[in-house]
Amino acid sequence: MTSLMIEQFTCRQDNFGVILHDPLTGETASIDAPDGTLIAAELRQRNWRLTSLLITHHHADHVEGIAALTQAYAPEVFGPAAEAGKIQGLTSTVGQDDSFEFAGRTVKVISTPGHTAGHICYYIPDEELLFAGDTLFALGCGRLFEGSPQDMLGSLQRLAQLPDETRIYCGHEYTQSNGRFALTVDPDNDELVKRMEEINDLRSERLPTLPTTIGFEKRTNPFMRAADPSIRKHLGMENASDLEVFAELRRRKDSF
Repeated sequence: MTSLMIEQFTCRQDNFGVILHDPLTGETASIDAPDGTLIAAELRQRNWRLTSLLITHHHADHVEGIAALTQAYAPEVFGPAAEAGKIQGLTSTVGQDDSFEFAGRTVKVISTPGHTAGHICYYIPDEELLFAGDTLFALGCGRLFEGSPQDMLGSLQRLAQLPDETRIYCGHEYTQSNGRFALTVDPDNDELVKRMEEINDLRSERLPTLPTTIGFEKRTNPFMRAADPSIRKHLGMENASDLEVFAELRRRKDSF
């Protein structure tokens, strides 16, 4: 079995489009549908035919292209069962512990509420790939539009259980701004400081900062490190619970 081909490109203002392609079977999937016209153009450029759409949540900048892509390619459209009433065009609804096949590989569904109440992520163990939508970002996490800090902390803890080598593709290019905030609460993290230098270099050349990995995020992302003594010290919350620390991090980031 050859590895899946992955194409990542910018959609809208700061969304990422991500297309997976299996060169043996020809099966092709898009992660979310932020811009149907642009995704279709990327497919035509490579002479690929879309067979699956994997939707993470109901926000408009992730679903607006479903109708156009469905009309052009008639793919199977997977999406969160908990948000089925908010997403037009789903053909298969999935949730925690569900799985399905794509190009001979098992795709596992992980429930990650917080950003929205029914948000899901897609994990392909054979390829060590996680498509995290707007739950986990490089050096950050999604805003809590519908869920609680407890919801999001639980979701991130669930993702942290995946192997460290797992590559993460996220819904947006937010890494530089996330990193600037991370340095305010974790300034003594040498790996974070070095990473920010690399991120600044990439963005100065308009290059993407993704993918990242689970291991990298566990070492540098403050939202995955609520128990870290250094972060707690900088927050003045040495004796607080992990949930209290996480909630304070999210509160500070919201007004950063």
